[in-house]
Parts: sequence; structure tokens; C-alpha cells
Amino acid sequence: MSIEFSGASSPRPAPGPGDAMPELDHCIIERHDGVYGDPSVLGTTFGAAIDRIFATSYLVELDYPLLIKAIYGAGPPLPKSAEGHVIIRLASAIRPFSPLRRPLYKAVKINRGKAEYFFEPVYVADPADPDGPGTPERLDVDEFIADMWGKGIRFGIDVEAVRQAIDGGKSERVVVARLLEPRAGRDAHVIEVTSDLHRSDAPLQLANGKLDLMAFQNRFPQVEKGVRLLKKVPRVAGKPGFELSGLRIEAPVPKDTEVAPMAGPGTVVEVSGEGEFLIAQHAGFLNVDSKSGQISVGDKIISRDGVSARTTGNLKLTGDFEEFGEVQEKRVVEGEGITIHADVFGNIISRGGTVLLNRNLVGGTAHNARGDIRVKGVASGSVIQASAGEVVLNRAESCVISGTRVTIMHAVNCEIMGEDVTISQAEGCAIAARTVTVNSAGPRRQSEMTIFALQPDSARLDEVIETMTARVAQFAALALRRKAEMDAMTNEPEVRKYVMLASKVRKKELILTDEQVPMFQKMALAAGPALKAIARVSLDVKAAETEQQAGAALLAELVRQRVDSAGVSSVTVKRIEGETVVRGMSYQPDGASIYDLPAKDIKLKLRKRAEGEVIFAGEEGAVDWKSGA
Repeated sequence: MSIEFSGASSPRPAPGPGDAMPELDHCIIERHDGVYGDPSVLGTTFGAAIDRIFATSYLVELDYPLLIKAIYGAGPPLPKSAEGHVIIRLASAIRPFSPLRRPLYKAVKINRGKAEYFFEPVYVADPADPDGPGTPERLDVDEFIADMWGKGIRFGIDVEAVRQAIDGGKSERVVVARLLEPRAGRDAHVIEVTSDLHRSDAPLQLANGKLDLMAFQNRFPQVEKGVRLLKKVPRVAGKPGFELSGLRIEAPVPKDTEVAPMAGPGTVVEVSGEGEFLIAQHAGFLNVDSKSGQISVGDKIISRDGVSARTTGNLKLTGDFEEFGEVQEKRVVEGEGITIHADVFGNIISRGGTVLLNRNLVGGTAHNARGDIRVKGVASGSVIQASAGEVVLNRAESCVISGTRVTIMHAVNCEIMGEDVTISQAEGCAIAARTVTVNSAGPRRQSEMTIFALQPDSARLDEVIETMTARVAQFAALALRRKAEMDAMTNEPEVRKYVMLASKVRKKELILTDEQVPMFQKMALAAGPALKAIARVSLDVKAAETEQQAGAALLAELVRQRVDSAGVSSVTVKRIEGETVVRGMSYQPDGASIYDLPAKDIKLKLRKRAEGEVIFAGEEGAVDWKSGA
């Protein structure tokens, strides 16, 4: 953009002896109302034109900040006219810098980015008396700027400080110019754009309005599909600085960042006119990997802070859970599938899936309603129960253990129940199962080594089956008798005739005339008592058949239980290493689990004084026993 300059130039003051006026460049013009610069050639070209002016002249009433803005681009915006054009009025006039006054301006001291000038009274020599004291003179701000420019100080002159020093008339050293330090920009960064990312560690409010101080309100946030999680804020360039000489000091380049490396499973980067976002691809739990910085959304909750009163409180979760920190004493973790990579001292409760403890379970509990439990470390002083699943342990000490199938490498002083129990080395344990397989068994200090072969006691079940069979037969006979009575009443001639006629009238196969209607009604009245009796007998038949069907279903279930319990019980101990007793233990095959009992009941049942039949008792040898063999 350019600006038109018009009007006659104002006459310049006549130069004195030795004075010379500069030849103005095309980008500088002097008018009657001031000195202007052409905005179309700002920057280096404009600076060169100013250099030529200051070589022999100075600018009266110079707008120094505007000059710096025009050349270096530093400072407030350039002013605009009412028409919107940029106006650059630099000064009121150009005057020659008298050679007699230049010597008034002394050298400047430059140190560490600032220029210091020593102000003191100045005198101009009298040509008529060269050796005299001279005539007192006063420095001029505009001349000072022109002189500093010639000395190489072009940027950062503190015009107000110079003016105050001149007006003060004192001898003092004043900082007259400072460099401009570059201003750092802003690095690109990522911000959260949804409140769903924030946890709530407030106490959990129960349905009755009370607070559960052992649980947090929302420790593991969930997000919906399509929710924007993070937004990239682009980097902002810094502002350059300038040396006193006008040399540009570049600001450090701000760091950039990328959102893509933060996108883990379940998230994706979306770029739109509003910016760059990380969004959730589907609903689920939010997980942040502290090592990689990745954010993922999945069905599994991943925690690295441990479970304690300080970090999470008790947890009751709707999905799978994976924890890399410790589960502290008395803390409860309830979920579907649960994986813990550190030691567990608290209570693990799973509604299904697999409970995997990669380290130790000490003084805690692990329960799984419909799934397996695996402890890779040591289980000590703990309760481990799988209601419908397998328990696999490496080493167990002083534990109560139950499951459909139990497999242990080394068990010491434990109470163990299950359908099938396999132990490599058992010391001082009490074991009860339908099938027991032990490689090595023996006592441990004061704890006896006892194995119980669970055998079904079917006597009561057989009695119930016999009773139910007779009851089903009774209801079947009753239904037959009632059906015979109903058939006899239905075959009465008058009743049968009315029933057939009524059926045809109801189906509109027969249309009665006006004369026939009274006769039909008379037949209905005559057959009414018999029809009511037939209805009562029909209800009796249905009731008997219902009882017969219910009894038959129950009888089938009892027979199934009898068949299931009729399997072979067995005990195999390959090597006896100390006093070991193998006994029989009967149980009622009523369909309930033979091992899914409270821990205290299992301990009492297996450690109380045994009364079952002794199958083996000895300090050495081996056992290979099967029921019925």
C-alpha cells in the first residue's frame, strides 16, 4: 500500500557555514506540515534513507517509537488515517546538524546490552576567543538521537530518560538505551476438552443418602463414543529482539507437538476446521499409560496407582480391571475379570472371568463366582475360593482353598476342598475331594496330614426318589379316573345331543329359526346341571395332570443327581513321607455344591475329629484307592 504526497515543501532553514542538507530519498518527503515516510518501502530501504539524513542532519520533534516501528517492526501498530491509509509522520522538519554542535555529544559506554552516557554542562567554543571558556549550551534530544545513530546506537533509545537528564542539568551517568530481549513464544500443547476425563475422589454417596468413606465417587471415568478428549493448541511464534545496533535477535522456535502418538486403542485423531482433536471411537473406560503417554478407551480398567484408602478406596467395577500397584490390607476390588501385577493384601471379588494374581496373596481373599483363580506367587494366610471354576496355585501356606478343580505345586498347613484336587507336595494339609491325586504327602510340625475321599450317601436320595415315583403314579391314576367320569357324563344322550348342536350354532354351521330358538334354550336348561358337573371334573383332571407333570420333572432331577453322584471316588498318593491318614467322608448328593462352603465351615469340617472309615493310615508307602474296588 502506498500514499500520495502533495503540497509544496516548506522552506528549510538556511544552512549555516559548513552545513549541508541531505538529498532526500524517494521514500522520505518533507512537506509544510512535517516529514513523512512512504509506507510502501518500510524496513531496510527506509532505514538506509534515515542513515543518510542523520549523516548531516537531524529530525526535529522526531517520533522515535514510530521510526523504530517503521524500520524494525517493533512497537505499537502504525497509526491510520480516517480513510484507513497508514500515516507515517516522522517529524516536524529536517534541520542540518551544525558541525559546531556535534562535538557537544561525547562518547557512549556500552556494556551488557545497555548504553550509558555521562551528562554534564557543555560549552561551544567562541571563534573570536578559541582559548576562552566558551559559551554555555544546552543539549537537544533530537540532536542526541541523531548523534547516537551515527555512533551505531539505533535501537532502544530511552527518549524520556534523555530528556529528563538534559532538563535536569546535573552531571550524572544515565542509561540512555537498552537492547530488546526476544520474547519467547508458546510451545504447542494439548489441553483437555471434556470434563469426563476428571476423576472424582469425593466419598461415594449410597442410595440411602449416606456416604461410604471407603469408596470414591468416580475413580475410573467412562467416556461415550465420539467424545472429544484432547485438543492440540498450536504453537505461537515469539517476538524477535534487537541489539542496540538494530541487529535482529531471533526468538527461540517454539516446540511443536503431535496428537497422533497419544492415540491408543479406542481413540483416533480428528482434524477439522476447529482444530486437531483426539476423540473416543467407542464408549468405555479411559486409560492413560504413564510411560508412553498414550490414551486409550477400552472395556478394561487399567490402574497403576495401587488400591488403597489414599489412591482409590474400595472399587466396585462393571468391567475387567488390571492393576499394576499393590492392593492394600482391607481394600476391596470387585469386578468381572481381575488382573493384579503386584502383591495383594486385600480382598478380590470377581463375578466372572479370570482372577490372575501375578505376585503374592498375603492375608487377603480371592473369590470368583464363575471363573478361575490363578496365583503365580505365594498365597499365605488367605482364603481362595472359586464357586464354579479352577484354582491354580504355585505355593500355598495356611490357606483355605476350594474350587471345582484345585491344582497346587506345594501346599503347607492348608484346608482344601473340591471335586478334583491335584497337589505335587502336601504337608500338614486337610484335603477333601471326589478325586485326590498327591505326589508326596506328610505331616508338618503339629499339623496332621489327612485326606478325605468324598463319597455320596444316596440312601436318603433313593428314599425321596421312591416316594416321588409313587406320588407321580397316584396323580396319574387320579387323572385317569376323573377322565373316565367326565367321559361317562359327556356320553349321556341328552348332553351329547346338546353339546353337538351348541357347537354347530357357535360355529355358525347351523342357523336357528325363530321357532327353534325356544326349543334350543329348553335343551340348554335341561343339560345345565350335567354341564356344570362336567366342568368341575375337568378342573380336577387338569389339577391332577399339573401335579403329575411337576412331580415327574422333580423326579427326573433327582434321578439325574443320583446318576451324577454315582461316579467313582478315588485317592492316589504316590509317596507317603510321614504319618498320613486317608478316610472316607460322606455327603448328601442333593444338587448343592460339595465344596462351595464358607471358609470357616471348610476349616471346621476338615479339622474336626474325623469319624469316617479309615482307608489308609501309615508313615510310608503309597495309596491307590477307588470306591467299589
